[in-house]
Amino acid sequence: MNKIVRPSVVALVALSGFIVSCGDKNAQQQQAPPPPVQVATYQVQRGEATYFDEYPATAAPLKQVELRAMASGYVTGIYFEDGQQVKKGQRLYQIDQQQYQASMDQAVAQLRVAEANERRAQREADRYRALDKQEAIAKQILDNALADLETAQMQVQSAKAAVDQTRTGLNYSNIYAPFAGTIGISQVRMGALVTQNQTLLNTLSTDSPMAVDFEVNQKDIVRFTNLMQRGNGKDSTFTLSLPDGSLYAYTGKIDLIDRAVNPQTGTIKVRLVFPNPEGMLKVGMTVNVRVKGGNNGPTLLIPNKAVMEQMGEYFVYVVQGDSVVQQLVQLGNQAGDKIVVREGIDENTVIVTEGIQKLRNGAKVSTSAPVAGK
Repeated sequence: MNKIVRPSVVALVALSGFIVSCGDKNAQQQQAPPPPVQVATYQVQRGEATYFDEYPATAAPLKQVELRAMASGYVTGIYFEDGQQVKKGQRLYQIDQQQYQASMDQAVAQLRVAEANERRAQREADRYRALDKQEAIAKQILDNALADLETAQMQVQSAKAAVDQTRTGLNYSNIYAPFAGTIGISQVRMGALVTQNQTLLNTLSTDSPMAVDFEVNQKDIVRFTNLMQRGNGKDSTFTLSLPDGSLYAYTGKIDLIDRAVNPQTGTIKVRLVFPNPEGMLKVGMTVNVRVKGGNNGPTLLIPNKAVMEQMGEYFVYVVQGDSVVQQLVQLGNQAGDKIVVREGIDENTVIVTEGIQKLRNGAKVSTSAPVAGK
């Protein structure tokens, strides 16, 4: 007698087989490794590293003077425009001269009186000397005449000193430019009352050439001294980076190195001098001095974009077969779009330059032919 299999049981068995089959496929898919990461690579080579050491600096004038009132009174003349280029000896300000002129006239008049008295005393002394030779007068009369002459002479000297003093005050009522340069914005206006030796009128400074001052570590004293002694060196150039990041059009040279090291900071001031024909450099401007560094022959260079940073340490991904290994490196100076490698990798090592963000240590990669360093 044949056994009858119910259709429902057959369907259930088939469905179970299908589920098991699907489960096996999903498990196989989950266990499959991720596809390799597509990356670009670079073959490390040696090259000449041209780099710049940068120092924060400040533009300063070679000459600068504060113009202060040397006489008291009201300002009666201003003979320049704010920010104007002025010449040496050019008159800049005038302070009311009436009182100084009156004092001058009085002093001159007193000098003339003293000189007249001196001439009179001289004539009397000469006459009494002649009479004394003839023994026609008492000795006391001659002595008195000579004493009067000496007094008159001293009065003349005193009057001359008074004239010189008042003339100085009169001269100080005019303020002249002690050197050629750029005058600033006037601190006083017409009619302002100024006080001798106190009131600041303006500031005058030279603007071409312009000094640029910066501090270097005392360890660099030998380097900068050698540059200055060699006429700033054939292999080093001093350039400036302006506040907007652009490069200044002119190169500079070392003017001086300060006489002493700052014991608190261990630094010393160096002054460069730059041409400033267009007046681009302004007093007090903050700039960056770029000192072109020398090199000790070919060195290992890698692209900046190949370097990753983690917790203050730098590393690159080195290609080994079909995977990558994270390698710690010691870096040196920037050289354009590349950077010097001091330790960590060797010449001809292949490193990753693109696709780094998708990598981890030991990740599989798919690479094209590496770009050789230049």
